[in-house]
Amino acid sequence: MSATPATSIPEFVTAQTLGLEQATVAVLMGGRSSERDVSLSSGRMVLGALCAPTSAEDQRGPLRVIGVEIQADGRWRVGKRLLLPGEAVVALADVDVFFSALHGGEGENGSLQGFLTCSDMPFTGSGVIASAVSMDKVFARELVRASGVCVAPAVALSRAAWPDAALRAELEPLLARGCVVKPRRGGSSVGCSLVRGAPQFEQALERAFQEGPDVLVEAFVRGIETTGGVLQAPGGELLALPPVEIRPHGAFFDYHEKYAEDGALELCPPRGIDASACERIRVQALAAHHALGCEGYSRTDFIVPAEGGEPVFLETNTLPGLTPRSLLPKAAAAAGIDYRTLCLWIAANGIARNDERRNG
Repeated sequence: MSATPATSIPEFVTAQTLGLEQATVAVLMGGRSSERDVSLSSGRMVLGALCAPTSAEDQRGPLRVIGVEIQADGRWRVGKRLLLPGEAVVALADVDVFFSALHGGEGENGSLQGFLTCSDMPFTGSGVIASAVSMDKVFARELVRASGVCVAPAVALSRAAWPDAALRAELEPLLARGCVVKPRRGGSSVGCSLVRGAPQFEQALERAFQEGPDVLVEAFVRGIETTGGVLQAPGGELLALPPVEIRPHGAFFDYHEKYAEDGALELCPPRGIDASACERIRVQALAAHHALGCEGYSRTDFIVPAEGGEPVFLETNTLPGLTPRSLLPKAAAAAGIDYRTLCLWIAANGIARNDERRNG
């Protein structure tokens, strides 16, 4: 599918019939990952947006909206009840779609998607395979590279295989030019470090290993960090949103820069890259979305190299944040899609894709 130009999106929005008027939507938030607090912020925002019409004429919202918080111990809070996941699905049998506002861990790596699929419960966002592959930075890199998206040199290693003489030799060029050490699976830059020489490497490695047994060491690319959102309209058409330029105050776009009030400056439209680079980001974000098999929506992060050339892929988020500081809502707003409409589209798309699966 080709991208719809940003200038046509507002007209496209007003033409959509969402079909949510009789629907019950359950918003899933919380979870057990290190991104639990971010998920709670996203979930509360989504809950408010689905419930609150922007005007008296706005009749697009669902009939009923339920907030469901997955606790740190894995139980689901449904109203005043704390239920095991299987019990919760029975209690929520009349839900038409689960709107997943979960981030990281089981909520984004395909585990929850598999549970809901086996329970025959419709949900928003990507399915099992796309979620699992996108969360794994090594697999994601290989798939997007095969589709023509540029990636930086990198080395994958595990705690079990470290230290190893052959791996050390392979890492030397990356350490010499500077590199980013990151958990192989995870998000929100948790456990990530920018390393500018060998003395810092062991400490960065240990920090990443705290998030899991596998790590990716990727060459640092000097340039401007950007992100490109892709949104699937209820009718199925993919929209490549305007890119957002990210200007962190520190060395890179870490957890604090992403979510704190005094965090990174986020610009849409970008100021540091030209129209040609913006269009390349949109094209490459669509290519990554397709290559990974994403559905519903996604957000892919890139570095535009200072010396020029193609945007360099960093990662694809299958459940990008929907907090007040998140990048996908900012890009949608620049395209004429307000926050409530964005949430309604995501919910409607989840229902439409479930109908396709059942009828297909």
